[in-house]
Amino acid sequence: MDKTFKVKENPELGRYGVAAKDLKAGEMLFEEKPFAIGPKVENPPVCLECCCPVDGGVTGPKCSHCGWPLCEECVSKQDDIVYHKKECALFVKHKVKFQNVEDSTASCIQLDCITPLRVLLEKESHPDRWNDEISVMEYHHDVRKDSMTWNADQNNVVAYLRGPCGLEDRFSEELIQQVIGILEVNAFEARTCNGYAVRGLYPKLAIMAHSCVPNVVHSIHPSHEYRLIARTAIDVPEGEKLYTSYTYTLSGTSTRQQALKYGKYFSCRCARCLDPTELGTHFSSLKCQKCDNGLIESLDPLNDEADWKCTHCDFNTKGALVQKAVNVMQTELDELAYMEYGPERLENFERVFKKYKSVLHPLHFINTSIRHSLIELYGRIPGYEMQELPDILLERKVDLCRDIMKVLNVFEPGKSRARAMILYEIHAPLVLLAQSAYTRGNLAGVPLKEELKKAAALLEECGGILEWEDPSSPEGILANVVKQSLVQLKNSMQALG
Repeated sequence: MDKTFKVKENPELGRYGVAAKDLKAGEMLFEEKPFAIGPKVENPPVCLECCCPVDGGVTGPKCSHCGWPLCEECVSKQDDIVYHKKECALFVKHKVKFQNVEDSTASCIQLDCITPLRVLLEKESHPDRWNDEISVMEYHHDVRKDSMTWNADQNNVVAYLRGPCGLEDRFSEELIQQVIGILEVNAFEARTCNGYAVRGLYPKLAIMAHSCVPNVVHSIHPSHEYRLIARTAIDVPEGEKLYTSYTYTLSGTSTRQQALKYGKYFSCRCARCLDPTELGTHFSSLKCQKCDNGLIESLDPLNDEADWKCTHCDFNTKGALVQKAVNVMQTELDELAYMEYGPERLENFERVFKKYKSVLHPLHFINTSIRHSLIELYGRIPGYEMQELPDILLERKVDLCRDIMKVLNVFEPGKSRARAMILYEIHAPLVLLAQSAYTRGNLAGVPLKEELKKAAALLEECGGILEWEDPSSPEGILANVVKQSLVQLKNSMQALG
């Protein structure tokens, strides 16, 4: 048993973790390697070693042994492959051929068997770990058997592994469906060194209960066999439950509930989900069009069919109509995401932000999503590069960051990766604004130094979080940039005397 947490069990949560002692923010809870790692379901063709997208057609790169997809780089070092090795031998033994596809951007159903197969093969190699850590995982057999995906899994994975792959005598139908369910309910998303999505089975992390306001964060290190390190995001007293999040915290209650219901087979009843205001953020609230100060909130956030009512007048509407309006706005945002990365993209995000201003609460999740897009664009695209931004746009970026921080302070309090990224984004415009004020004579030397100290403090907090990331990941690379920026900023402060 880990010294940092204890495993308990009850009918509602199943197994869950509690702090075994008083834990400080940022304290390591545990580290573990995945039981298995592999492609996500319904992926387009990917390399079965590094999971980068590949051409799944006739001329696409393939493993020279089994003929299944490998990228050219992994083909060139085929003797050193790790993740594809066992299944490759199996495919060669039973002469299982990959069926080339015409559209390499569409889902490749044949690859859905890969990650379950890797779990099954690891079960044979490490039976003790399977018995102690994996077999006890929840997989919601009865609920899944009534789902639309059960028959598809039965045909595309179970029958395929037991038939063409020759595993009929090694793995029963029930066991394979158990593995599929365990992955569906318990797997976490990870990223390769090149940023491509994979899924991994992490038994200790899966013990942690879910909350839409987690107190546990984790980082995954692909360059070290996808080793996971879990830490506390905030101070956690002894005996308190440890929570991670099984969904995206910056989506609204309806979206989170749908993801959990259909992906994890439960409804979340955390304080945030039960509160129509989402802990005072009004993250899903709309502005009332019938009165000046009212907000439209759901009368039952866990029920999509529930009515929504104004807080100040008698106006009410159906939940389905609210969802329809939100879907229209979300669709417009999704279309902007396909625009070329340039000035027109930024200007269109600003346009829709202004367009929704009279409809959505300022901190609504759609506004928050737009702010993320704008923060990424301001300071990086031609015509809006950081050194070129006038003070009014520097202040705009600062305001955007601060509004997102209002949300993160509630939903991802403490030492979260999302917080670190916003801290990095806000520091540069703050420095430039201070320097601009100094140049105009509005800020003397000592006040300038104080402003730079504030920016340095933000960078130090940012770097303290990002140093936990894999050095090869985008966040890990940014951690080094933060260190360099901090040195430069401190040098500027010293020059001021």
